[in-house]
Amino acid sequence: MRSSILEPCSLKGFTYQLDPYVGCEHLCCYCYALNQAETDWENAVLIHTNLEERLPGELAGLEPQVVYLGMNSDPYQQSEAVLYQTRTALQLLADQGFSASVLTKAGLITRDTALFKAMPSPAAGISVAFTDESTRKCFEKNAPSTVDRIHALKKMKEAGIKTYTLICPVIPYITDVESLLELVAPCSDEIWVYKMEMNTVTDPNWQKFSSVIDLYYPHLLGKIREVAFSPNHDYWRKITKLLENMQSKFGSNIIIKV
Repeated sequence: MRSSILEPCSLKGFTYQLDPYVGCEHLCCYCYALNQAETDWENAVLIHTNLEERLPGELAGLEPQVVYLGMNSDPYQQSEAVLYQTRTALQLLADQGFSASVLTKAGLITRDTALFKAMPSPAAGISVAFTDESTRKCFEKNAPSTVDRIHALKKMKEAGIKTYTLICPVIPYITDVESLLELVAPCSDEIWVYKMEMNTVTDPNWQKFSSVIDLYYPHLLGKIREVAFSPNHDYWRKITKLLENMQSKFGSNIIIKV
């Protein structure tokens, strides 16, 4: 059991983050969180024991603020439909005047629309990286479809909740950024675009990701490896230029992180 449920958050605008689950059943092969995973996610995903008793104590004395959910695991992964860890955390946050910004790949987030609306400044977000479903299934073993995610985001926006999309990761030569922007712009107040960036060839996420590329796209393995380990590669400059040229086309605020 972790000593604290609330953890410091490295994202700009947030002081704290909260992962209701330790591990993630979606098993996305590119996930950066695999590099510090505490368990083998294919065999075990953990929860915080006594969350209802522990979290209020951690919130006590803090200034009410927006807490980020979804940094290292999906708050609405499959187990949430049964275990309600995320719903419990959101209720505890709302009860003490806090708010939440939640990132997910699952339409289950719409179940908690009323809880979000009870908060002062909530936000609901999805992450997407693929337009083609057969391609998506190669990389995101158990995650919901891109269409389901966008439909959920649309419902949250219609409910009056601030929405955002992460086009993440942009996989070189595979992710169609322009098509994804077309899909998510109508239901996103903000769109963040993040490049795929790997650290070392020995990291678990590169090992898992490269094995998928080698299986389904062997002709791209060398090219993707070169770009993924080169943050200043010309490929990223071209993508940045494309996005800058497209910004005026969409009403959403596009934040480019490539």
